[in-house]
Amino acid sequence: MAIAEAPRGVKTTWKIDPSHSLVEFAVKHMMISTVKGRFEGVSGTIETIDENIGDASIDVEIDAATIDTRAAQRDAHLKSADFLDVERFPKITFKSTRIEDHGDGTFDVIGELTIREVSKELTLHCTDNGRGNTPFGTYIAAFTGETSFNRHDFGAKWNVALETGGFLVGDEVKVSLEIEAVKEQAS
Repeated sequence: MAIAEAPRGVKTTWKIDPSHSLVEFAVKHMMISTVKGRFEGVSGTIETIDENIGDASIDVEIDAATIDTRAAQRDAHLKSADFLDVERFPKITFKSTRIEDHGDGTFDVIGELTIREVSKELTLHCTDNGRGNTPFGTYIAAFTGETSFNRHDFGAKWNVALETGGFLVGDEVKVSLEIEAVKEQAS
């Protein structure tokens, strides 16, 4: 007598749509104002089982050279060895290790953020904004997220002391995400 196998869930791959996704960051300037920027080159996948976010695996890559703070001189400095060192480390990556689904449309994505070949565990606090069919025949999912980290943990330690006390560039980097992903395939 054969024993029936338990039904296997449907694996679905979602591809991050860079034209509808945004990775922004904010850092204190001179301890009193905030400079914001973004990365244009964002790509990646989200793999789910039965479209359950709690079972997802997330893999994201950011082209570090696409940093944009609306100031060419500042962007060039951020791309230099003082900060991102994009010539040696062209990619910033994030790979999930687990997801804690809170059951109310919010979830935490815990994973490894890698900048300048330094990997640190990071938690993204996320909201599932829903799913829908576009007028162009694609099925999408949308998420928002936020987190923060200390840039020194990734070797970006450059700074200048201010005459009035404190430093030119803040240590904490706040990150906010708007992600739209397109359903690619089911197996």
